[in-house]
Amino acid sequence: MATGDTISNLLDERRTFPAPAALAATANVTSAEHARAAADPVAFWEEQAHRLDWETPWHTAHTWRPVEELPDGGLTVPEATWFAGGRLNVAVNCVDRHVAAGRGEKVALHVEGEPGDRRDVTYAQLQREVVKAANGLRSLGVGKGDRVVVYLPVIAETIVVTLAIARIGAIHSLVFGGFSGEALKFRVEDTGAKLLVTTDGQFRRGGAVPVKAAADHAVSGENQVEHVLVVRRTGDQTPDVPWTEGRDLWWHDLVDAQPDTDEPEAFDAETPLFIMYTSGTTGKPKGLVHTSGGYLTAASWTHWAVFDAKPDDVHWCTADLAWVTAHTYEIYGPLSNGLTQVIYEGTPDTPHPGRHLEIIERYGVTTYYTAPTLVRTLSSWFPDGLPDTWDLGTLRLLGTVGEAINPEAWVWFHEQLGRGECPIVDTWWQSETGAAVMAPLPGVDTLKPGSSLRALPGVATAVVDEHGQRVPNGSGGYLVVQQAPPSLARTVWGDPERYRDSYWTQFREQGWFASGDGAKYDADGDIWVLGRVDDVINVSGHRLSTIEVESSLVAHPLVAEAAVVGVADERTGQAIAAFVVPAARPQGGAVRDAGSADEPQVWAPLSGSLSAALRAHVAEQIGPIAKPATVVVVPDLPKTRSGKIMRRLLGDIVDGRPLGDTTSLQDSTVPDRVAAVRAEVLRAS
Repeated sequence: MATGDTISNLLDERRTFPAPAALAATANVTSAEHARAAADPVAFWEEQAHRLDWETPWHTAHTWRPVEELPDGGLTVPEATWFAGGRLNVAVNCVDRHVAAGRGEKVALHVEGEPGDRRDVTYAQLQREVVKAANGLRSLGVGKGDRVVVYLPVIAETIVVTLAIARIGAIHSLVFGGFSGEALKFRVEDTGAKLLVTTDGQFRRGGAVPVKAAADHAVSGENQVEHVLVVRRTGDQTPDVPWTEGRDLWWHDLVDAQPDTDEPEAFDAETPLFIMYTSGTTGKPKGLVHTSGGYLTAASWTHWAVFDAKPDDVHWCTADLAWVTAHTYEIYGPLSNGLTQVIYEGTPDTPHPGRHLEIIERYGVTTYYTAPTLVRTLSSWFPDGLPDTWDLGTLRLLGTVGEAINPEAWVWFHEQLGRGECPIVDTWWQSETGAAVMAPLPGVDTLKPGSSLRALPGVATAVVDEHGQRVPNGSGGYLVVQQAPPSLARTVWGDPERYRDSYWTQFREQGWFASGDGAKYDADGDIWVLGRVDDVINVSGHRLSTIEVESSLVAHPLVAEAAVVGVADERTGQAIAAFVVPAARPQGGAVRDAGSADEPQVWAPLSGSLSAALRAHVAEQIGPIAKPATVVVVPDLPKTRSGKIMRRLLGDIVDGRPLGDTTSLQDSTVPDRVAAVRAEVLRAS
C-alpha cells in the first residue's frame, strides 16, 4: 500500500451470536487463558508441549534471531528454535501412546471411499500398519532426513505412510492426487526425494482415473528417486499400469510382509517433519519446512482448544490430506489428542449433493471443519434449506478455513447445518504458520459472521500501516503476526533468502511476520480478514478489499459464489470486474456439472440479465464506489484444492496476459472456460 493508505471499511456486519451456555460450562479453554498466555508466551507454549510425550526434555524453550543488517548492507536470515535439545517421536505421540494407555480398540479412522467402500481402523490397527510401513521404508534405505513425496488420494494408506515417514525421521511432502504430472515433477525434483508413493489410480467424480502414468512423468529426467511405491486402489478398473522393474514396487508386496513391531527412535524437536508447498498463487511454489516438536505442540493444543475436543468426538476435516489444514487438523492434531475422525476420498456431490450430510449422519460426526467454498456450494445446492433426509443432530461445532467466509454463507451454515445452535470457529492461518493463529474460542467468544475475532492465546496479531503503526478501529491495513506459534515454518526448502524476503523484511525493524493479507478492525477492535493485499482494488483513491465486495454479491439470492478483480480504467485508475457463479444453472441443474462445448453461449446472456441487478445491489449495500463496472456469469471460478480463489488468474484473463502458475488448480480447465465466457460477453456488448 502506498504511504498513508489504508483499506476502506465497506461492510458493517452487526449480527452477533453468543457462546451457548451448555458449551461454555464445559469448554476446554476459558477467557482467562488469553491473559495468562500473554503474561509469558514462551512459558505458555512450554506448558502445552508437556501435553506430549518426550523421551528427552528440552534444555532451551525458545530462541529467536531476527533479520539483522550486515556491515556490507546485506541482511541475515531469521532463525527460530523451539524446545531445543528435546527429543520425541511424532508418530509415537499420535498412535503408540494411546495404545499403551489402553485405548487401542478405539476407532481412529472411519474411512469412506468414494464408491462406498468403508472400513474402520482402530488405534491398535493403525499402530500395526504404521510400524509395518515404517519397516518397509527402512528396507528401501529410507532414513532420517530423506525426503518422501506422497501422491495419494484421501485413503487410509495416506495417513499410514505419512506417520511411517515421521516415525523414521524422514521428511514427507504430500501432493494433491489431482495435480498434474508436471506439478508433481517439480515437487519431486525440488525436494530431492528418494521415494515416491502413489497409486495405480483413484476414484474421482464417480469414475476410476489412472494415476501411475503421471507419477512416471514426475520421475522422468533428473531426480534422486530410487523407488516408486504403488498402492493398489482402483485395480481392474485401471488395468494398464505402466511399470519399471527394479524401481516400482507394490505396496501390498512390500508392506504386508513386514513385521509389526519396531523400536522407534526419538528425534530432536527441530528435526524437519514435512515440506508444505504453497498454492502457487504468486510465482513458483515455496517449499515451507515445518519441524517436529514445535509443530506438533501447536497442532495438538490448537486442535484441543479451538475445536473444544472431547474424548467422544467424531471429528471431520474435509480437506484433502495434501493441504496443510489436513496435516494439522486431520492427521497430527486429532490423532495426537486420541480422537476418532472421518476421512472421505471423494467429491461432495458424488453420487448426490447430500453425500457429506449422509456421511455426517452415518458416523455421528460432532465437529465438521470445511472451506467457505463448500459452504457456498451447499447453499446453492439446497437454496430452500436442507431437507430432513439426513439427521445432523450429532453436530455440536462447525468450523471454516481457507478464505474469509462471507457473512451470508456463515449464517446459512449456522442455521442449516448448525440448526442455529452450533458455534462456528472461523479460523485464520496459513501454510506458513502451521496451525491456527486467529479463531474464536467456542465456549468463550461472541461470534461475528465473517470474523476470526482475535489471536489465540500464546500468539499475537495486529493490523498496521506501512510504518508498523496500529491502524484505528474501523480502518484496514496489513495483518502481521507479532508473536508467532511454535509451528511457524522455519525456512523455505533450499532458499532461506526467499523465506526472509517473503515474510520478514517488510517489518524487520519490529521483527514481525508479514502475512501478505489485509485486514481491518471493527468498532470493537476485532479483526476481519480482507484477503491478499495484492488483491486490493484502487478505485478513485479508495482501496477496496475483494472480500467485502464479494460478500455483497454473495448476499444476493441469485449468486452462489463471486470473485472480483481490478481492471485498468482511465477515469478511476481501476474499476471492478466481477465474476459470479449463479445459485443454479439456467436449466435448473447444479452448477457443478457445467462445462459443455457451447458453454459461452449458455452463460453469456446471463451476464447481461444479472449485471444491472447485481451492480445496483452492491451500490445499495456498500456504496456506489464499490459497484462493479462489469459482471460476468461463469460456471465456476479458478480455485486451489484448498478452496482459495485464484484472483490473479482472473486478472490475467481480463488483461489478456499469459496465465501464471496453474499447477495448484483444483480444475485446470476453469480459466479457459471463464475466458471463453468473458470473450462472448465482450462480443455481445
